[in-house]
Amino acid sequence: MNISDFAARALAFGFTSAGPLDAATLLPRQEVRDMCAADRCRHYGKSWTCPPACPSLEENRALLAKYKSGILVQTTGTPEDEFDLEGMVEIGREHMRRFHALHKMLREDYPRLLALGAGACELCGACTYPAAPCRHPEDALTSMEAFGLVVSDACTANGLKYNYGPGTMTFTGCFLVE
Repeated sequence: MNISDFAARALAFGFTSAGPLDAATLLPRQEVRDMCAADRCRHYGKSWTCPPACPSLEENRALLAKYKSGILVQTTGTPEDEFDLEGMVEIGREHMRRFHALHKMLREDYPRLLALGAGACELCGACTYPAAPCRHPEDALTSMEAFGLVVSDACTANGLKYNYGPGTMTFTGCFLVE
């Protein structure tokens, strides 16, 4: 399957945007991990897919070196207003529902597919970290940010918009193939 087919499949799954991704443009950065450590999202040290439990930046760089291309996928929505937190959360949930569904399907053809989502893993009501192993290691996804990536840089470097204008909310993830 070529990258255009990947993007078409993503759009058929309901993503609002999808485009090719050159894996060489993905650069894990320490400053992103430093933002994770500030714990603004309240998941630092509480999830197997977030720092410090997820792989190191060095491990992520080595993993990325195995990949050449992929796609970026986005879900853009319009909350009622800038205070509509429920609407914003629902846009993110819809993005991840699509993301997990596409990931499951693509994994059948590409077992070494690397999928990086948006936001912290929320498969379980409460993560088992650090007391017990992950309940769903095949389905748990690290976010682009936890991987150390600046999402806006990845979008810009690959010709996909990051900001769709005032009053919109966009969630971005990616799939990489060898």
